[in-house]
Amino acid sequence: MPTKLLDLGFQRRDAILNAALKEFVLRGFDNASTNVIAKEAGISKALMFHYVNNKQELFLFVYDYFTELLNKEYFTKMDFSEKDIFERLHQSYLLQIDLIKQYPWILDFNKLSVVTNSDEVNKALESRAKIKHSSCDHKIFDMIDVSKFRTGLDIEKCKQFILWSNIGFTNQILEDIRNSQTSNLDYKHIITILDEYFDELRKIFYK
Repeated sequence: MPTKLLDLGFQRRDAILNAALKEFVLRGFDNASTNVIAKEAGISKALMFHYVNNKQELFLFVYDYFTELLNKEYFTKMDFSEKDIFERLHQSYLLQIDLIKQYPWILDFNKLSVVTNSDEVNKALESRAKIKHSSCDHKIFDMIDVSKFRTGLDIEKCKQFILWSNIGFTNQILEDIRNSQTSNLDYKHIITILDEYFDELRKIFYK
């Protein structure tokens, strides 16, 4: 990672990271505008390029930074000894919400992995993907307590239904973020709705 960006104060660093992540998520590497990133970060383009040499370096820095952040603040903090799928999903959401507060576009991070028009960037992403996948062995739906499910249910199909509903709830949270200032979001209300949502899912799938 470029040391100049890492040496910045967290407010300026996060302003650049959030602006860059948003632009790369929305437009992809090829169409992303460094002018837009600099403007949204509240700095001049010349100053931004004092910290990074070019758009490719910024893109890969953003990719590496959020890969490391997600591993540190999400994957490694997940307690996979919890076997209840809904409790596991609950803690997953709490960790995600903590990250969203600081980085509103972080749940769209995977969109950075799409193929670009740059062979050099594609090769860099491919090499990073191998490392990333090897470090994320645990999956949310693996090794859960299936004894809690009602008799006669197809567990694998139930997992798929729960996954789809989980994606829907996540998309709703993201839509709320897109339509409001992150600082104004009522996270306690989101968590309350989340608890009610899981209670209803338990009624459907559990004994």
